[in-house]
Amino acid sequence: MNNITQSAAWQNLQAHQINTANIRMRELFEADPQRFDNMHETLHGLLFDYSKNRISEETLQLLCELAETAGLEQQAEAMRRGGKINISEKRAVLHTALRLPADAAPVLVDGENVIPAVHRELDRALAFAESLINGVHTGATGKRITDFVHIGIGGSDLGPQLAVQALQPFHKNVHVHFVSNSDDANIAQVLAPLNAETTVFCVASKSFGTPETLLNAHAARAWFRDSGLREADIARHFAAISSDVAAARNFGIAPDNVFAMFDWVGGRYSVWSAIGLPVMVAVGSTHFRKFLSGAHAMDEHFFNTPLRRNIPVLLALIGIWYGNFCGAHGQAVVPYSHNLRRLPGYLQQLDMESNGKRRTLHGDTVECHTGGIVFGEEGVNCQHAFFQLLHQGTRLIPADFIVPMRTPYKIGRQHRFTVANAFAQTEALMRGKTLEEARAELAALPEAEREELAPQKEFPGNQPSNSILIEELNPFNLGMLIAMYEHKVFAQGAIWGINSFDQWGVEYGKVLAKNIEPELAHTQNTQHDTSTNGLIAFYHKCNP
Repeated sequence: MNNITQSAAWQNLQAHQINTANIRMRELFEADPQRFDNMHETLHGLLFDYSKNRISEETLQLLCELAETAGLEQQAEAMRRGGKINISEKRAVLHTALRLPADAAPVLVDGENVIPAVHRELDRALAFAESLINGVHTGATGKRITDFVHIGIGGSDLGPQLAVQALQPFHKNVHVHFVSNSDDANIAQVLAPLNAETTVFCVASKSFGTPETLLNAHAARAWFRDSGLREADIARHFAAISSDVAAARNFGIAPDNVFAMFDWVGGRYSVWSAIGLPVMVAVGSTHFRKFLSGAHAMDEHFFNTPLRRNIPVLLALIGIWYGNFCGAHGQAVVPYSHNLRRLPGYLQQLDMESNGKRRTLHGDTVECHTGGIVFGEEGVNCQHAFFQLLHQGTRLIPADFIVPMRTPYKIGRQHRFTVANAFAQTEALMRGKTLEEARAELAALPEAEREELAPQKEFPGNQPSNSILIEELNPFNLGMLIAMYEHKVFAQGAIWGINSFDQWGVEYGKVLAKNIEPELAHTQNTQHDTSTNGLIAFYHKCNP
């Protein structure tokens, strides 16, 4: 449907929200002892509890009708089969093909089965990673490689960095580092402790033209030469991941060390491809294949499970309920795992770059909010930061709590303490504390003091959350978790009628930067607005 907001399903949800605006989750739990049983799903050791939301079974049925009206299942099937659903760039969207097994049924793009090419590049990248891990691929002076520096930005950085951090207990013997920011502090601090003779760099850019990535790649090459190694030695110390293989070779990278990307995979969906090379180097081929298997398991669930029991679809629909019908102001993501601390940053790009759109697939202006303001931090740290706003602020901000049930570290009672805090926060957000309960807690105080303090200790409650529990943080479960959020974002974009797979807004600032940089290098008359002209003038004042 071209304008989902004009559909009967949308209007039914608007009416339902008005009729249920005063719903209290505390009362829902008291009235229905089976609420958790009816509002949680499990999949391969993952538990998704959505019972602590301002929803009823009727809400869920109406939301599923909205998804049906939007043709979500048909759009998902078109994506799965290689349809060119990225219509502004005329491309298929096939990150799910990257985690298909080698013997999977053909997936055709322009009449060609892409599965053999996917596994050819996967096998090449895994073989290169293993050659670094086992010491077969040495540096130009014959020394074993000890450090791997991945140079990328955006989707070529966030996904691999998340996965490498998350899978720290599975690391092998090559240290993996990341350089993404064009601020020279990033690359300077990464390079400072490294030895050029034992370091391999990987330049990750789909176009091999990303300005920030190329800037850092040239800086790395200059550092390599300044360390006393020859230009000819670059071939053993640099690799590349790109759709433009010729450009990578022109940089001086040996053809055997150039790994292809596919134009039907967007950067933020590419960790499953050769872009995941730093993950492969960090954890090895066996664990990386388990990572792919976990994502594939979530794919099978997403493509084959009815809407009402479909975990990514339920996440998407509940998000639409709050964002489009209840006036939510954002979405918090809170992993109670230090190793998942990069998850909020990863999801910021996945969600806001994918669905931060104001035009429909057909170029019309959207008539509802799209995307979401995603933010978060690792628990329990964030309990001492933004949780005050969640508990007693005036804004509606749903939260996702991601919690592993087991830890490989087993230090004291720290993990149990962390899990207890996660569970307690979801309960506190849901229950709140009434004024009467606050007064009762202060019964020992004189009445005047009690009446003054009690309102400060009142919590409105009724703040929604999802709990996403995994048995442990391992490659398979991480793959499931990331794929779950990928499908959530796709489902929301499909319902809103937007293209979740282009990002023209990212490009515009880059174009303007190309004009401004020469003006920073040389004092000249600038032809911008007065503010930008003033900023340029101050730069020259600081850099005479």
